[in-house]
Amino acid sequence: MQIAVASGKGGTGKTLLTSCLARVLADSKPRIIDADVEEPDTGLVLPHLAVNSQPVYRKVPSINSNRCNSCGICADICVFNALLVLSDKVLVFNELCHSCGACSYLCPEKAIVEIDHPIGEIESSRIRTGGSLVTGRLRIGEPLSPPLIKAAKKAGRTSAWNIVDCPPGTTCPMIESLRGADYCLLVTEPTPFGAHDLNLSIEAARMLKIPSGIVINRWRGNDSPIDEIARQNDVPVLARIPFDQKLAAVYSRGENPLPQVPGLEDIMTEIIEKIKERTS
Repeated sequence: MQIAVASGKGGTGKTLLTSCLARVLADSKPRIIDADVEEPDTGLVLPHLAVNSQPVYRKVPSINSNRCNSCGICADICVFNALLVLSDKVLVFNELCHSCGACSYLCPEKAIVEIDHPIGEIESSRIRTGGSLVTGRLRIGEPLSPPLIKAAKKAGRTSAWNIVDCPPGTTCPMIESLRGADYCLLVTEPTPFGAHDLNLSIEAARMLKIPSGIVINRWRGNDSPIDEIARQNDVPVLARIPFDQKLAAVYSRGENPLPQVPGLEDIMTEIIEKIKERTS
């Protein structure tokens, strides 16, 4: 079972939900994947012991100037404009390259080979309460995170429960994080920004044909406008996490909120049971 915890808007509570679910599922030894590789923070609230770290690379073109005749075919077929052919050399812009390999494959002079370009690292850890944590960290200055997210999702030993803490937004990083999930938990808040981005997130999950359910965080007793969005899109509201200053204080200190916030563990257990019902 792979669960994606996502939202459009940042700061809605994805990592709070992910870390609480990890604790409730501790006996099942869940695998938690922090796919927010630009700002990974799941490890800040889940005590863990790092086991190993490995670099991640993607392929970029390298030009053999002795073979290249500046024909320009490589630049013509690159839809991302990662190559610029001058009269005496070819410039390669690694930050624009999407590692499709077309330039190397179609070069008539075989003057292009693909080489490894470092994009970040993956850290594998043991969660002290049970399970494992896979954390992707994007290299500073590297603009493309989807290849690292894809590698992080493949890292580590799979579990009966695999939970992906997705990056915010509804662009390529979030889509790559969602891809392959059995169910998507959409975390939102009852605010205009939360409602706007919830609509985008529902559309993204639907595009990937992933069933989804809504978790309302910072709930103040009124679902509006989230309830209307849920009805219009036929997406169930699975749970409501009440607005609680004590929860915010405990979580900000990196402590386990389950034993300190009454009812929170029951909410997490209910979410798990509802996911089981909807995926069985």
